[in-house]
Amino acid sequence: MKKTLILLSAMLLATVSVMAQDDASNGSWTTTSTPALKASEFFFNNWSKSGNSQIDATATFFGNYKYTHPKYVWDNIADLAYGYAWQDLDDSPDVPFFETRRKSNDKIDLTSAISWNAYKGLGASFTANLKTQFGAGFEYEGSGKTQKETMVSNFLAPGYLTTALSFEYKKTDWSVSFSFLTGKTTFVINDSLIAEGYTYGVIQEDPNKFTHWYPTLGSYVKAMYLKKDLVNGLDLYARVELFYDYWKSTNMSWDNLVETKYRGYEYLENNLAALEGKSWLQRRAFETDLDFELKLDYRLSSHISANFAINLKYDTDFNGMGRWGHWQIYQMAGVQVFFNWKTPKE
Repeated sequence: MKKTLILLSAMLLATVSVMAQDDASNGSWTTTSTPALKASEFFFNNWSKSGNSQIDATATFFGNYKYTHPKYVWDNIADLAYGYAWQDLDDSPDVPFFETRRKSNDKIDLTSAISWNAYKGLGASFTANLKTQFGAGFEYEGSGKTQKETMVSNFLAPGYLTTALSFEYKKTDWSVSFSFLTGKTTFVINDSLIAEGYTYGVIQEDPNKFTHWYPTLGSYVKAMYLKKDLVNGLDLYARVELFYDYWKSTNMSWDNLVETKYRGYEYLENNLAALEGKSWLQRRAFETDLDFELKLDYRLSSHISANFAINLKYDTDFNGMGRWGHWQIYQMAGVQVFFNWKTPKE
């Protein structure tokens, strides 16, 4: 399995090397860099309807760097975000305003894809994608002086590196790719998280030595839709990704919980009961990872836009911090100031 992952990575490096040696006059670059800053503020004092005062600031960056050649297209995307919210959760007289600071957004999503068009939008592509975060993430209990925080994530903890050799069907506004040869490596580069049981699917078979990565092979489906000016000034972006680990059912050992490699996962007992009597297809669906994202941006002016985003994830390797279990949900709405730097085709 590790040899297969190394081979996929070597194929990407070899392809990029060939491209670099190609005659640059045959292709052209189109680049777009969009940094943005979103800020909001709410203040309540002796307000009958109640509410918590809050200041929120989020910085985002979206960059698209595309090299178009008669034989192929090399597309690179950087999607970054980081934000904090200062909240007034404790109204005690000796506690200052906005005493609680909590992270409101944190995202690193880097993609590099090389695609070849074979016939009327049908072709092949090789994609490498890295997903992680900038800083530590916490689960909170209480507020103010009594607030307690437990770290549940950090940079490359988890981190996901996915490499896929795919068949692709692409149109102007949307594309769908299928891969039955996808390497996915999960990283948890933090011993304290592993010790607390936050392994994100990185199997710990030796209790005396932490394992920081878990490479696997599986199937991958990705669909994207990007429509500029869906109506005047409104842009829509949607993405859905599905990944199935070929070794997941064996590692989990649903039919014999004693043999499971996911030690310390108490919730497996509940899952085993829930899946009892289910069909083969229902069990495979339970083990499949889902990542869905939807963004709406409405341009109010050349530098101001209103935006809405929602990101839904389903992953049995994360049991969750609340009643949602394996589901992870992020939703955001606001107004932001942005700048757009474009390099047209030469």
